[in-house]
Amino acid sequence: MARKIGAFGHIVKLISPHFVRPFVKSNKNDFVDAEAICEAASRPSMRFVTPKTESQQTLLALHRVRQAFVRDRVRTTNQMHGFLLEFGISLPVGHAVVKRLPSVLAEHPLPPRLVLILEQLHAHFKYLSEQIRAIEKEIERQLADDPIGQRLLTIPGVGPVTASLLASELGDGKQYRCSRDFSASVGLVPRQYSTGGRSNLLGISKRGDKNLRHLLVQCARAFMLRLDKQHGRIADWTRAMLARRHSSVVACALASKLARVAWAMVTHDAVFERQASVTGA
Repeated sequence: MARKIGAFGHIVKLISPHFVRPFVKSNKNDFVDAEAICEAASRPSMRFVTPKTESQQTLLALHRVRQAFVRDRVRTTNQMHGFLLEFGISLPVGHAVVKRLPSVLAEHPLPPRLVLILEQLHAHFKYLSEQIRAIEKEIERQLADDPIGQRLLTIPGVGPVTASLLASELGDGKQYRCSRDFSASVGLVPRQYSTGGRSNLLGISKRGDKNLRHLLVQCARAFMLRLDKQHGRIADWTRAMLARRHSSVVACALASKLARVAWAMVTHDAVFERQASVTGA
């Protein structure tokens, strides 16, 4: 809709609904909603949402479908584990065991109807895995033609799926005033509950795209798992943080840093460069 209206020469400004809600004066109807939108849009400090392009929306749809398949695969795996556990069969967690489920079923006497149900779930699991692989290949093909995505791939710990989602969310990055604004939009900065001149910072806000936040945290954890082989200022900063904070806190902080690095690379048209360690300089 925003692109259609913009094609007629209008300047389109999108406002998040929860920013409009405080301006609704009474019961909800079309006239009250229109008045609230006009009131919110007239505020000089109002934050607007930049409309996404067709390619961005298409890529985001692809990521949402992949995420739905991943969730469905996890549910299917948990269901198989639950059914087997009810009959006293405990399997290790992981896809490797599920893939060889037929051989596991042959080793244990189970009711024929239960075996049929498990075989159907196993077939559904394989179907979902194939769909996920197909989507990931499509993401990689689209990423190969995206210069922004190729630059984001140079960030340590970032893979094709995360780079593609970052590129589709960021665009040119100019809708964010600074790198912290982008990190805040993903929900990787602390929530604030301050009063009486006393600052009180809580856990991360968890706003914005849950999938992107999850992927960034996973990238941070992947970076931390290979920290002994990493070098540069980010690696030194991570080691210093791990010396005094819990690994989960460090993972969220590192994810926020990766988001800020991604914004800086997109807005400044740069490639990630591993800066030398301070101790080795």
